[in-house]
Amino acid sequence: MREDNQMLVMTHLSQLLDLVTGIGGFIVPLILWLTQKDKVAGMDMHGKMILNFQISLFIYSIICIPLIFLFGLGILGLIIIGLIALILPIMNALKVSNGEMPYYPLTIEFLK
Repeated sequence: MREDNQMLVMTHLSQLLDLVTGIGGFIVPLILWLTQKDKVAGMDMHGKMILNFQISLFIYSIICIPLIFLFGLGILGLIIIGLIALILPIMNALKVSNGEMPYYPLTIEFLK
């Protein structure tokens, strides 16, 4: 296994493809994780962390849809989710590039 911080950083930043393509922020990290988890040190942990985060954001977004009809709370929730989806991957990519451990709060652990 090789150390490749740049690959880990790119995996975290690839989540931003959601802002451009809609689903690329899930597909690209999934492909990177599946193809590199046995080759890059730490990729298995980082990939699972990212996929858990992406699945959690999707579930939170689905929950917000019916809440739109409840005083518009769903719109506020979707705005917050959008900001989180923009800010956390960048923050965690910076952490990984500095050798620190990334953290995605409010993430449901589906993959362990």
